[in-house]
Amino acid sequence: MTQGMTPIAIDDPVNARILAVSEDKVQGYQRDPFGAIASQSGVEIDTVIQRLGAMLEGGTIRRIRQTLMATNLAPGALVAWKVPAEKLNSAFEYMSGEDPFSGHVVLRSTDKDTPGSQYKLWTTLKVPVGYSMEKHCEFLMSQTGAESYTLLPAKKLFALGVGHVRRKDLEPGARTDEPGRSMDVSVVELNELQWCVLMALKRDFAASELTRDIWAGRAAEAGVSLDEFHRVAEELNGRKVIGRFSTFLEHVKKLKDGTTVTKYNALFHWAVPAGKEMEAGLEVGRHHIMTHAYWREAGAEFNHVNIMGVAHGTDKDKVLAHKAAMDRHLQEAGIEVSYTNVFWGGRSEIKPSEISPGAYRDWCEKVGLGGV
Repeated sequence: MTQGMTPIAIDDPVNARILAVSEDKVQGYQRDPFGAIASQSGVEIDTVIQRLGAMLEGGTIRRIRQTLMATNLAPGALVAWKVPAEKLNSAFEYMSGEDPFSGHVVLRSTDKDTPGSQYKLWTTLKVPVGYSMEKHCEFLMSQTGAESYTLLPAKKLFALGVGHVRRKDLEPGARTDEPGRSMDVSVVELNELQWCVLMALKRDFAASELTRDIWAGRAAEAGVSLDEFHRVAEELNGRKVIGRFSTFLEHVKKLKDGTTVTKYNALFHWAVPAGKEMEAGLEVGRHHIMTHAYWREAGAEFNHVNIMGVAHGTDKDKVLAHKAAMDRHLQEAGIEVSYTNVFWGGRSEIKPSEISPGAYRDWCEKVGLGGV
């Protein structure tokens, strides 16, 4: 890096301290999120703001935003798509570029031909209350040439975080002393003011917006006083629809210095006996390497997989070692696994799914989609 420039590499010691907190340690709505990052990281607040702004402008961080518990705001699912090989890249482009309700868009592969391996395009989808995920998917099929899809809604959540910087040096098997926690999936209803504040709250921050008084501009955007903005945001936090204030690193895309944050993005599959899903999910979710863990019913086409989770790493063998440690742990816990698999992520585009009913209505009008 050129001397005199603010360091933007993730392995810079100061940046690493900041990112170890800012990725997923600032939970809920915070009136002063940068103050929280400074307090937890031990880095002076002006330096926190300067470094995060530089990393955002430099492309190390792809976005800074207040996340939402989208599963509590709009019905959603992981969607596995069967797409002809010659249409796979164009389908990826459409899902990532033209559908604001598809979030994570990832091309996945398996190490050998296995149940479900013909599903190579995976997306997350949110469709607001009152609309149909099935009809939305049928429309996407008509636009992309996909042959079929499988909806995999979450029945329970067991892990939800990021923290790539603090996870990269974890040893396989590292986990909490106690079983993990579960989070319910239930949609709450919001009034017009709450939606107004929420829409201003969740939008990505530009580097120029990174100031200590970060919410003042968003309150003005929502047309309310700052005190009213804080009140409504804290009310939403109490209703469990606010996630964390977070910085998001690029996953597999090369940064400007030629490095990557993670190289391997693994979607783990396990099939456990009916009635053991909660126990298995709590055991899997306690492993620190897991950024996401869910109970999803995948059906016969995926060999009746019902527990899924995501882990990231820079070394494939180490990611597999983490998986083997979790397999042993499930066995030691007396949970039989009849089938397991790994779907490796390749090309990916990670963006938040839109969840606003108003935005959905506008999109339907734009694309000529009625009666969904």
